[in-house]
Amino acid sequence: MIPDRIKPLLEEVRPLAEAFVAAGHPLYLVGGVVRDLLLGRDRGASTDIDLCTPAHPGEVKAIVAPLADAVWNQGERFGTIGLRMAGRDYEITTFRAESYEPDSRKPEVSFGDTIEVDLSRRDFTVNAMALSVPEPELIDPFGGAADLVAGVLKTPLEPDVSFADDPLRMLRAARFIAGYRLEPTAELVEAVRANAGRLEIVSGERIRDELDKLLVVPDPSAGLWFVVDTGLSDHFLPELSAMRLEQDPIHHHKDVLAHTIAVVAKTRPERLVRLAALLHDVGKPRTRAFGEGGVTFHHHEVVGARMARDRMKALKYSNTDVDAVRQLVYLHLRFHTYKMGWTDAAVRRFVRDAGDHLPELIDLTRSDCTTRNQRKAVTLARRMDELEERIAALRQQEEIDAIRPDIDGARVMQHLGVGPGRHVGEALAHLLELRMEEGPLGEDEALRRLDRWWSERSRTS
Repeated sequence: MIPDRIKPLLEEVRPLAEAFVAAGHPLYLVGGVVRDLLLGRDRGASTDIDLCTPAHPGEVKAIVAPLADAVWNQGERFGTIGLRMAGRDYEITTFRAESYEPDSRKPEVSFGDTIEVDLSRRDFTVNAMALSVPEPELIDPFGGAADLVAGVLKTPLEPDVSFADDPLRMLRAARFIAGYRLEPTAELVEAVRANAGRLEIVSGERIRDELDKLLVVPDPSAGLWFVVDTGLSDHFLPELSAMRLEQDPIHHHKDVLAHTIAVVAKTRPERLVRLAALLHDVGKPRTRAFGEGGVTFHHHEVVGARMARDRMKALKYSNTDVDAVRQLVYLHLRFHTYKMGWTDAAVRRFVRDAGDHLPELIDLTRSDCTTRNQRKAVTLARRMDELEERIAALRQQEEIDAIRPDIDGARVMQHLGVGPGRHVGEALAHLLELRMEEGPLGEDEALRRLDRWWSERSRTS
């Protein structure tokens, strides 16, 4: 009896499956799609579907060409042909075995002959299952279905062999531990500890992509502890283990690493805010100082912003991502000055400096409170509520998300009778400060203030 949840996908892939059978080749759904079908997880209509076959890439292209709306072969040398059919993307990969040479970043690929050998080279038993199509039969030589039920994470072959094939699998294990609530076997954990250094042969881009996937699972805490406890993070994010030794005087019941992982889990599962949460306190180890009042971490947000920038660049994040996270780390303490009272100008600056990432900054700031002191937690939440109310009120009065001087550079030059130059930028900077401090001035008042500033500047220059 085929479960009802599987039938729609079987019908969707039927044209492909029948084409392969007609050409004399079996076809299998494989990997994550089979795992999620067994779990009853909805992968969504936009999710790619992975299949495998003994047919070689040239044969695959010939079989799918009459059915596909588009075919691409960027992965052909690794045995993978991509196609789009009826709005869905598919990847069909020839049975293969792959491994990394000890000092190589790229796998050496050889094609296999059987589905069992292909599955043996996959990362974890829960991914080493296949479902034949069009007539469904589960192929599960390594007990992946039982491991899903038992909540166990292990590899089809010996873990040392699996991680030698692709060292990135060690980091991927963290995502499966957190995202699927799987408990790694003792053998898997020991293999990661022993082989963690091999992660250094994996490109920064691949590590970045896998880290992003870990961070956006609903609660990545277990995965983050795994990469620290096994020493894996030392080879791509050494700042994490450095934080483990630092006692945070504000959140004194946790060390900085425990606090950081708690903050990550509290933020919404979106990539940039989770990255900022992961890195928001990386500056604390370098700024720790001891005084009569105890331990301090003065200006850790400044140091941390630079460290976050450097680490993200090493992991090949885009400049846009780097700038966003650096600014969030830099600003994550700004809110705490609100207890002294904020003027409208301070609220405007908070919004202006956060820019497009104001929602992420507010989320990070709220999540940064992990105190067990209920009264303190309530007080901090109330202050944040008040600040958001102030922002909303000012938004009704003025466009604080796009604060700019009341007049532009062309009007400055026209009014002063001057051409382009540094003085125009200085004039606009002065008018922007007035705008931040006092709110909208209107053109007439802005021109009067400009005349006053120009007169004073002329006298002193």
